[in-house]
Amino acid sequence: MEKTEWIRCPACGNKTRIQMREDTELKNFPLYCPKCKHNSLIEVKKFQVTVIKEPDAQTQSR
Repeated sequence: MEKTEWIRCPACGNKTRIQMREDTELKNFPLYCPKCKHNSLIEVKKFQVTVIKEPDAQTQSR
């Protein structure tokens, strides 16, 4: 049986509704926390969860 872990919210640290296995790989995954209602964009590889920082919207002046 493979080891599984819950993905935790990067904002509040609580468990989300998503589980990952040792061989799980996610890229640009929109993670939603039902407790704090925070959305995060994450990447997962070998139980390592990385939060992707999105660049701020830039306004263009004409």
